[in-house]
Amino acid sequence: MNAQAPIIPTGLRIIGVGSALPPKILTNDDLTATMDTSDAWIRERTGIGQRHIGGTTSGLATEAAAIAMERAGVGPGDIDLVILATTSPDYICPGTAPAVARDLGLDCGAFDVSAACSGWVYGLTVARGYLLQGMERILVIGSETLDRITDYTDRGTGILFGNGAGAAVVQADPGATADIVGWDTGADGNYVHILYSEHDGVLQMDGKEVFRQAVKAIVRTTERTLAMAGMTIDDVDLVIPHQANVRILEAAWKKIGFSMDDTIQILERTGNTSGATIPMCLDQALDDDRIAAGDHVLFLGFGAGMTWASALMRWG
Repeated sequence: MNAQAPIIPTGLRIIGVGSALPPKILTNDDLTATMDTSDAWIRERTGIGQRHIGGTTSGLATEAAAIAMERAGVGPGDIDLVILATTSPDYICPGTAPAVARDLGLDCGAFDVSAACSGWVYGLTVARGYLLQGMERILVIGSETLDRITDYTDRGTGILFGNGAGAAVVQADPGATADIVGWDTGADGNYVHILYSEHDGVLQMDGKEVFRQAVKAIVRTTERTLAMAGMTIDDVDLVIPHQANVRILEAAWKKIGFSMDDTIQILERTGNTSGATIPMCLDQALDDDRIAAGDHVLFLGFGAGMTWASALMRWG
């Protein structure tokens, strides 16, 4: 038997981030033409002021990924894999990731992750597994065109959802100065019915039950990730959560003990962009110089399925 090279433990470093929004904006005032609502009513209940519509999932993903690659200083030959988190793929079949890889000029594997608003964090933890097996750089993207499955005459769902994309180039860090130090993923299929869209349908939601289950999921996954890392909330320097409704975060933060001051928020200008929200927030955090080497950043997703995922990253 031939001797095999030992697997060398490696960390994960994010070396480039990008985001993209389609140019067309749908404001709260615009929605008053299609439903009984007002800007004040929407802002009070959700924290949302506007959302972007238009574009394609592959197009937005490609735009965000190209920016991330440019900022990382890498070219098409440097990417080993594309992982695309999306709830709104261009087609039922095939997946959208291969089209993104094609448009970026890549020659590598590419696949979609369908875990709703938790998808990008799922993708990040999957990417770490591939890096441990020898890959060097992976694109982890979240991209959504939720306007295609949103009824903008429905006051329960039409005020919430919009389009956008965010992408990150993740790279193996053999020294493990940067890494995911704790993580958790989970799902409870007993709550599939509280937020869903059938083929050729639009999003249907039981808002009150989504609120209840989301708060529970946030608390549970945060506790599990911190326990794995051997840390407490005092060790978390910045929280980058999915954002469906600001009230959900406020309710969960009261139970956990986080501060909104240490939370990156883009909900007011983007609405709920499902799998794209967290990488878009990360892009905003870096633009605002909110992350420093050695900081512990908590990525936190929750959404339809019901799914949840969190990852605590030591920033390199």
